[in-house]
Amino acid sequence: MKTYFSILVSIIAGIGLLPAHAQFGPRGGAPVTPHFGGATGKLFGDNQAFTATMEFQTIDSSGEAVTMPGKISFDSGKMRFEMSMADMKTSRMKPADAAQMKSMGLDQMITLSRPDKKTACLIYPGMQSYVENPIPESESNSAKDDYKVETAELGKDTVDGHPCVKNKVTVTGKDGVKHESTVWNATDLKNFPVKIQTSEAGNNVTMLYKNVSLTKPAASAFEVPSDYTKYDSIQVMMQAEMMKKMGGGMGMPPFGR
Repeated sequence: MKTYFSILVSIIAGIGLLPAHAQFGPRGGAPVTPHFGGATGKLFGDNQAFTATMEFQTIDSSGEAVTMPGKISFDSGKMRFEMSMADMKTSRMKPADAAQMKSMGLDQMITLSRPDKKTACLIYPGMQSYVENPIPESESNSAKDDYKVETAELGKDTVDGHPCVKNKVTVTGKDGVKHESTVWNATDLKNFPVKIQTSEAGNNVTMLYKNVSLTKPAASAFEVPSDYTKYDSIQVMMQAEMMKKMGGGMGMPPFGR
């Protein structure tokens, strides 16, 4: 069991679902997914409630490209992002890796960020389980006045059929740190940023939005189902699920790289 567990941890870390600093300790780690806390949230201007399909693209410091499509719901800082490993595109994800993750119920994931509760959750519907981590105090307590936003127009463009104004946006925090992004604001969608290019934690990131609805998402979208089991870390969660499968007589599925 230890060997199989180690392989699964290696897969999750290796394909970029966990940042380099994440530790499989008591609190676990958070996946590399869209982040809307702090400066990034300011790029949406007055559009503080929406749902959309989104393609999250990143190239990390090693030059590895990762593309993750999914569905996003956002409401005044609260964020939900649903993704499927079957849709993920990266050379790190081998067919055998995807099959193993599906067999464990790890193929479907939801990240849930609740700055109002100072928590972030990684949810696995296939296992009816989730891991909860604290959000840094600096993000959970950030206020609108903590940031200064400067916009400089770069020209006009069209993204996915939407007429856009292409802007350079600089968001400066109260600590003086500047965050620069290139943003395509759709003039037919109340200046919603249908495309954002920025740099985050040393990674180049592009976010593309389609099927945008500016209707406020249901409050239930930002809650973990009450019948889901909470674990202290991804490590503990996977160990518990493997024990369940073994206890049910399923045994360990073969790992074929």
